[in-house]
Amino acid sequence: MKYKIYNDVRAKLLNREEIAFLDVRDEAPHATGHPLFAANFPLARIELDAYTKLPRRDVHIVTFDDGEGLAEQAAERLGALGYTDVSCFEGGLAAWKSAGGEVFIDVNVPSKAFGELVVEVCHTPWLSASEVGALIDAGEDMVVVDVRRFDEYRTMSIPTATSVPGAELVLHVPDLAPRPETMVIVNCAGRTRSQIGAQSLINAGLPNDVAALRNGTMGWVLAGQQLDSGQTRTYSAAPPESVETATQRARAVADGTGVKRATRQQWATWSKQQGRTTYFFDVRTFAEYEAGHVPGFYPIPGGQLVQETEMYAPVRGARIVLVDDDGVRANMSASWLAQMAWDVWVVDGLTAEDFSVVGPWQPERPAGAQEPAKPPARYRRPYEGTTAPREAMQAYLDWEDGLVAQLERDGTHHFKVWRK
Repeated sequence: MKYKIYNDVRAKLLNREEIAFLDVRDEAPHATGHPLFAANFPLARIELDAYTKLPRRDVHIVTFDDGEGLAEQAAERLGALGYTDVSCFEGGLAAWKSAGGEVFIDVNVPSKAFGELVVEVCHTPWLSASEVGALIDAGEDMVVVDVRRFDEYRTMSIPTATSVPGAELVLHVPDLAPRPETMVIVNCAGRTRSQIGAQSLINAGLPNDVAALRNGTMGWVLAGQQLDSGQTRTYSAAPPESVETATQRARAVADGTGVKRATRQQWATWSKQQGRTTYFFDVRTFAEYEAGHVPGFYPIPGGQLVQETEMYAPVRGARIVLVDDDGVRANMSASWLAQMAWDVWVVDGLTAEDFSVVGPWQPERPAGAQEPAKPPARYRRPYEGTTAPREAMQAYLDWEDGLVAQLERDGTHHFKVWRK
């Protein structure tokens, strides 16, 4: 068994070299404390997820745990699957702490910390729950757009809100608020997705006043205000002229943030996964993907990819390639990934014929791989539903406030926020 120590992992991250730093504990213990770029990769799901999430078999892998022996088990199982460069982090979480490593709690921390950095750099406008509630009660000219997944929106939503998941904003908000005088309020359950969503509209040059709802549905509850449930309001198909304008806006943002353009030949070469890990993502909706997609691209809506990047691309330092069929969602999603220090490319020049494969994603898995009899222990997010204690909601929001300081102490992120 090979072992790595703190300096080995840190050097890879500082040099922006590829590393799959995998926390193989269940999600619940992972959320109690882990290094910033230790992607959660539960031991119970290794055979199910490895070939999709670790597409290059000779990628540098370091397994991580809390010293209970899970890292060694994971290394053995990854070796049995054909991975050739696998080590364990010696001493687990305690060794990381004793070496001076910064420890982060919760899940999807790189994206959440980045969202806080965006607000600090861009001064993204925001309004409190009481302020937004007063505007709604007064019948002001405004629209509220909820950027979470539709299932989250249906569970609970701000009164009057319309579901427009993150990557769809630049494409659809102009038709929901066609008058420049209409204010646009962007909300999620907490902070990150609303902050990124609001700044996306600002970056894309929407003429309306735009603000994030500070602290989202949690802030709404903490302010003593009533949420709706079971709502179904959503966007309609954008007319061609709106798509054209949104495409131009998204392309300008992507170019400004350093997004690169991939040719068909590059894409074909990278799909062989030789010498460099490459992830291929289709960032449209799941329904659009199943109706017709490009072979080899994994479906994940762009807003979800930006929010949960390490769940889908656990190899830090890898290349990411995005596609869509309108030039809006891929470019806007790519613009954020580029600022998060990913080497991100968008495939241009695709036609309807390229989206030829019908049906859901078909993962490659070893023979006999089955769902675990006992699913990995999942971390219950304080922003899920309405039953979390108010103290837990407030503690979560206070934690997000401290993430930028943690980023500075950690020093391995390479994030660079773009301002128009």
